[in-house]
Amino acid sequence: MPSEIINHWLFLSLLCAFTLAASDAIAKKYLSHLDFKALTLVRLALAGTLMLPLALRVEISHLPLPFWLWMAISVPAEITAMYLYMKAIRDYPLSFTVPYLAFTPIFAVLIAWLILQESISVSGLAGILLIIIGAWFLNLSETEGLSVKTALKPFHYILINPGSRYMLIAAVIYSFTAVSTKAAMQYMPASQFGAFYYLSVGMVALLLFGRGGYSKIRQNFKAALLVALLMAVMVYLHFLALEKIEVAYMISVKRTSLLFGIIFGVLFFREKHLGMHLFAGCLMLAGVAIIGLL
Repeated sequence: MPSEIINHWLFLSLLCAFTLAASDAIAKKYLSHLDFKALTLVRLALAGTLMLPLALRVEISHLPLPFWLWMAISVPAEITAMYLYMKAIRDYPLSFTVPYLAFTPIFAVLIAWLILQESISVSGLAGILLIIIGAWFLNLSETEGLSVKTALKPFHYILINPGSRYMLIAAVIYSFTAVSTKAAMQYMPASQFGAFYYLSVGMVALLLFGRGGYSKIRQNFKAALLVALLMAVMVYLHFLALEKIEVAYMISVKRTSLLFGIIFGVLFFREKHLGMHLFAGCLMLAGVAIIGLL
């Protein structure tokens, strides 16, 4: 494969989405019995540990104060978002929670404009909106049929379901950390920053949740190691892509992880509702195509 394609932000973002979906699918199949503490350690601490060889290459003595300020904001925000995300999907039906992840690109547009002064084109915004709409419908499969009432029902859940609010807040925080980490990354190469950042997140997660989760990970170590390895690859690709393009575009394409997740669900868990998934998938792919052709 030509190096121009391999190093292109769109290819990196799609591969990032694929590895994230693969990690989620394996965790669902082999680690779904673990509690929040153990799952957080797998996704953050173990994945961060695997990135230690890259993190050791960082020369921290030359990093300025603004870098550390962005890190001080981003690390606790990342762990808070993970906490809300895991609590939402663990304690509430997926149809009440997962759709709200579709909003991360639109939040990223606003936050990136405020913090980084990044702007997007009209056609780029159209592509982002198609991905958001597709991601929204991709997670409405538990409802009956495709209608205005079906599409608007999750907005009602925000008012009555705590899990919906948890996930919506998590989506806002993830949008912010995508921008704040890019601000920090201007002081360090992307190939090193992802490892250093995620190792930092993992160390804090280990301090918070290590006591209750270590023994459970040891009992499921092979599956946990594979999930963590995929998460580490995802993080590495995430920052390589983020360095090359505006935040909103990268986060939009990364959200196709939901589409890859549906494919894994059909292949490994015999999930249904293929008609809705096909419609939603076509919208998302159309959005990716528009952004990719800019």
